[in-house]
Amino acid sequence: MIVSLKLKNVCREVDRHQTVRYYYRKKPGPRIVLKGEFGSDEFLQSYQDAKAGLLRPAPRFTTAKLAEVRKNTLRWLCMTYFESANFRLLGKDTQRVRRQILEHCLEEPVEPGSEVLFSEFPLERLSPKAIKALRDRKLDLPEAANGRVKALRQVFAFAVEEEGENGDSLMERNPAKDVGYLDSNNPDGFHSWSIEEVRQYEAKHPIGTKARLALALLLFTMQRRSDVILFGKQHVRINPDPQEDEFERTLVFTQFKGRKRNPVTLDVPVIPHLWEIVEKSPIGDLTFLVTAFGRGFTSAGFGNKMRQWCDEAKLPQCSAHGLRKAGLSVLAELGCSTKQIMSISGHQTEKEVTRYTRSADQKKLATAAMTKLARNRA
Repeated sequence: MIVSLKLKNVCREVDRHQTVRYYYRKKPGPRIVLKGEFGSDEFLQSYQDAKAGLLRPAPRFTTAKLAEVRKNTLRWLCMTYFESANFRLLGKDTQRVRRQILEHCLEEPVEPGSEVLFSEFPLERLSPKAIKALRDRKLDLPEAANGRVKALRQVFAFAVEEEGENGDSLMERNPAKDVGYLDSNNPDGFHSWSIEEVRQYEAKHPIGTKARLALALLLFTMQRRSDVILFGKQHVRINPDPQEDEFERTLVFTQFKGRKRNPVTLDVPVIPHLWEIVEKSPIGDLTFLVTAFGRGFTSAGFGNKMRQWCDEAKLPQCSAHGLRKAGLSVLAELGCSTKQIMSISGHQTEKEVTRYTRSADQKKLATAAMTKLARNRA
């Protein structure tokens, strides 16, 4: 990396998560994000593209400009949606991601190379074909493509229910509802950690480190990172008279996801090995996991930290969410019923748990089938 490199019109910023970002800005123009590590080939190419006007600034618009937007266009509908209760009742992270997805859709040209953007697309002309075109612009990233369809479905569902000035719905139908999702290259979602990968991580991060505590909380509670970062002593309940088949401690909490619209409160027993790790680890007053500054993690900040810890253990394919999947998959392999798994995961329908039980069910069925074949051969 070139440390002493000096580039004109490049500014450096450090956010509250200590993440460093670089921008190109030729005053009084907008800021343009520069990609790659500072001084790398990717960074220098990004700089040259920004300098030549080949890169667009990140799309930004606010609801304060709603009156200036032409009515009954896709931009107008999105901005109306951002002001609605449907959007404001979402969690902050969900709001941020959905707004970002929709803003990028609005900045897409209606036709490749056209100066007309989807932001100006009239609502009465919106069809499944137009939504499909937006989806297919992300064919190489199936999850991102499906994210576009999902976000637009929510916007149009709001439009169908919302009344306009004349008392009619803003839209008669939801055009995104007729557009299907793409098959992901990884239909099972995040990579599920193997036993060998867990051991490799543990070898790099021994008990007594924050990295090992993070692994234990994710793996042995099987909760999302948005919940794990909030766990603290205040969530632990002591069983005054534990029986032989009961646990001494239980975690009692309301899951962060859906807490405003459909809250799910769980009582998850704490296995002794997890509590042993908690007692031997540096923890905070309000949360077990804390940053170097003694503060609780944000969800994004913790995700970045787990990424660092996994990379240090030479596990680039592993992530925080993959531990939740691994733990629930182990429950399935141990013969736990779907209802039992749901009592831990907090899922509300059996369909949501299928992804965790599919592999275990396949393995059991295959073993039973091959056992019959072996006996017949004998």
